[in-house]
Amino acid sequence: MSFQAYLDNIEQKTGKTPREFIAEASEKGFGPGTKAGEILTWLKDDYDLGRGHGMALVHVITKGPKISTKHVDSGGTHSDESDTLWLDGVATKPAS
Repeated sequence: MSFQAYLDNIEQKTGKTPREFIAEASEKGFGPGTKAGEILTWLKDDYDLGRGHGMALVHVITKGPKISTKHVDSGGTHSDESDTLWLDGVATKPAS
């Protein structure tokens, strides 16, 4: 599953866009420098998200939307179309 697919699935499950999670995390004091475990506990307790989905959000909360180009158009299972993740929701995502 691509990084973007994880984020899209989280939105489908919770009804929240990645951008909304980032804002909520900020309100809780989570951001760059926050340990993954703290964020994962919050996501599990409040949204019942598992580790894989949680780690996708940990990345965007602590590092922003840029990802490594390693898997961009790699053709593999984790291949993403871009090195920048779309955080504003599936409904507003530009067609690829």
